[in-house]
Amino acid sequence: MRFQLIAMALFAGCASPKQDAEVVPECSESTWETNTSVRALEVVSEQEIWYAGAQGAVGSTMDGGATWRQDTLRLTNGTFPAFRSIAVTGKAAHVLTISNPAVLFRSTDAGAHWDSVYTEHHPDVFYDSMAFWDDQEGIAMGDAIGGCLSIILTRDGGVTWNKLSCEALPAALEGEAAFAASNGNIAVSDSAVWIVTGGKASRVFYSENRGRNWEVMDVPVVQGGAMTGLFSLDMWDEAHGIAWGGDWETMSDNEANKIFTHDGGAHWESLLPGAGPGYSSSVRFVPNTDGQDIWAVGIPGIHKSQDGGQTWTTERDSSFYTVRFTPSGKCVWLAGKGIISRRPVNS
Repeated sequence: MRFQLIAMALFAGCASPKQDAEVVPECSESTWETNTSVRALEVVSEQEIWYAGAQGAVGSTMDGGATWRQDTLRLTNGTFPAFRSIAVTGKAAHVLTISNPAVLFRSTDAGAHWDSVYTEHHPDVFYDSMAFWDDQEGIAMGDAIGGCLSIILTRDGGVTWNKLSCEALPAALEGEAAFAASNGNIAVSDSAVWIVTGGKASRVFYSENRGRNWEVMDVPVVQGGAMTGLFSLDMWDEAHGIAWGGDWETMSDNEANKIFTHDGGAHWESLLPGAGPGYSSSVRFVPNTDGQDIWAVGIPGIHKSQDGGQTWTTERDSSFYTVRFTPSGKCVWLAGKGIISRRPVNS
């Protein structure tokens, strides 16, 4: 179904003066206020950035933040959906609503028009995250329905999506779900994909062949409560990765909230149990730092490490939900409730 954009909003706030394309990659510090809460952020290049949020908001800049457009999408019943998942390829942008009905929108013209390419009706439907391996193959995941995680795949660039049956997936445990906190539940690398879950049970799901076959690993993280477990993960390469979460109701708890792997996720070990930062909703490696520089971001603040997670510094006066870096690793983008921010990584 074809959707014409029905509204456009402008940013307000502390944006710096308009910058030409040559200046933007230098990454001066800027902040933009929005009329939406943003948990889905995608940095495509040094200059192309997309986000999706509440009340049907989808926005983008093609010039590193010098100019923006924000559009508003509606469902067919006229309501404004909430977006927590976004993925942008060289061919199209994709945004996915969280709850019933779950609708995946696709645009091939930089957001001028949107097609509804997947719809799912179910009282328990709730999608959390989305990612693409390349321009053709992508994946989205959501909470369990019928005894297994909700996983949909595309093999044709996002034009069509198919949901895996529970026979093709490991069974979900009682109370195992996921958190739509930062579009960070999925990490992809070459042909592999890792997915983290949370809630009363928290594990790492893994496929080595782009979702065709699956296995699942137990991990040493806090779990058992409705808001415990892993919230986000990132892989530096096919072998080295980090996953982060905690207890949302006790954010200072750092006993079992962060884990790492050096063998592609076959084994996960605790990182600094009882030390280092507590809860964070988004974790990312900084590009071009040999896997040594890591940021973990959440309501308690911005946590940074420059030695592979062994020591951390914290900026507590900033509250963001999600973090992404430009490919150069020189510029970081952050988003949260009513705000998007850009700053140099080494500021």
